[in-house]
Amino acid sequence: MESIDQLIKNNVRWAENIRSTDPEFFTRLAQQQNPKYFWIGCSDSRVPANQITGLPPGEVFVHRNVANVVQESDFNVLAVLQYAVDVLKVTNVIVCGHYGCGGVQAALDNFRHGLIDNWLAPLRSLTRVHKEELAPLDNAKKLDRLCELNVLSQVRHVARTTIVEDAWERGQKLAIHSWIYRLDSGLITQLRDPIHGPDDIEIAIDFDKSPR
Repeated sequence: MESIDQLIKNNVRWAENIRSTDPEFFTRLAQQQNPKYFWIGCSDSRVPANQITGLPPGEVFVHRNVANVVQESDFNVLAVLQYAVDVLKVTNVIVCGHYGCGGVQAALDNFRHGLIDNWLAPLRSLTRVHKEELAPLDNAKKLDRLCELNVLSQVRHVARTTIVEDAWERGQKLAIHSWIYRLDSGLITQLRDPIHGPDDIEIAIDFDKSPR
């Protein structure tokens, strides 16, 4: 494990490498932030938004929390979402979960983990809603499927926020994407077509109810 001092040294080396190939990179970056993508992802350190999408700094506005949850009572995620939509004018909101998510696994466990259980309450509810679909699956497949269902559920939550509804009402182009990342392959899968407006939400709900 690298020491804290080594991280600073790594930063210096990284900055020097960037400047050697693009001397004006940091000057441009400091002058503006104009991303087209807002990423809502898991806090898991193995799922860094920029790296897995191959985008440089400044291209993705990011919010991360345990199990990429979007709760209507969470002013943190709502504040970041509003800034992304109303100020930065992003055109794409990406909810990206990942297979093998520890937060999702915690929601499946039959024992208490502490404070995190309150955060994961929506996932426990999701487990009950999809009980019939999940029951026949072995533990690994059950975890994978709940990771997918969680992404689909959080996308619906995003689409139903007043922030997104108001953006669509005023004609702002905004697509919401349902992605999931596989740690052992490094590949992203799109779980369903993007939601481009209110009419797509009902279609998405019907799609999400269909076991796959």
